[in-house]
Amino acid sequence: MRPNKLRQLLNEGKSSVATHVMTTSPDVLEMICKTGLIDYVEFVAEYGPYSLDSLDHFGRVLELYDVSGMVKVDRENRGFVAQRAIGSGLQNILFSDAHDAAEAEECVAIVRAESPQTGGTFGSADRRFAGYGMESGSPEYVQALEDSVVALMIEKESAVKDIEAIVSVPGIDMVVFGGNDYSMSVGRPRGISTEEMAEVRDHVFKTALSKGVQPRAEINHPDQAPPLIELGVSHFAIGTDLWMIKMWLDERAGGLRKML
Repeated sequence: MRPNKLRQLLNEGKSSVATHVMTTSPDVLEMICKTGLIDYVEFVAEYGPYSLDSLDHFGRVLELYDVSGMVKVDRENRGFVAQRAIGSGLQNILFSDAHDAAEAEECVAIVRAESPQTGGTFGSADRRFAGYGMESGSPEYVQALEDSVVALMIEKESAVKDIEAIVSVPGIDMVVFGGNDYSMSVGRPRGISTEEMAEVRDHVFKTALSKGVQPRAEINHPDQAPPLIELGVSHFAIGTDLWMIKMWLDERAGGLRKML
């Protein structure tokens, strides 16, 4: 079974840098990997279109490089997509819309092997990560599922209120704060000040760190990182493929337009 770089970084107490993609283009993914700057790439399946074939191709590209993958899954079909993504070789899962500790436990179970020792619901599946059956159900297979990183979006008011219980759930490795969903859940869509939002985010991150769970911060520029690093954050995801194209065009094409 293929080593999971993100799990290795977490186990060694090292930092990580990720980026997001909303497309499954192997060309875009390979160019990201070629930079040598990214530890893992998150496919934002909650937002982007994809097929099961495209997940397999995504996994194949990752295996050409020292890069692991993560998939952000929808709430409604999270079990199916999470297990198929792991089966394709993307290894790590970010679950959206968790509301409380009970749902956090369900998310962990989705990723872990269905055995008395691990208590999960992931059975022996003859998918590409297991050599299409050559390694299914083996001790190495079970360990690969144990090594899958389980991350949760903390983006609902109820999740923020229950954050201490959520990050106390065994098997939760990372949390990510989602400001837009949080503002909607409290009835103030995009109506919360930057300062107030930072207070809520920092509360989530500090609580996670106090329980040994790593927070991951979403940023668009390195200038945003220093106060988060000072807080204790060492895992970051920077940029999204479609927005990177827009931002580059705003700067470069916009600059050219002004000249003309």
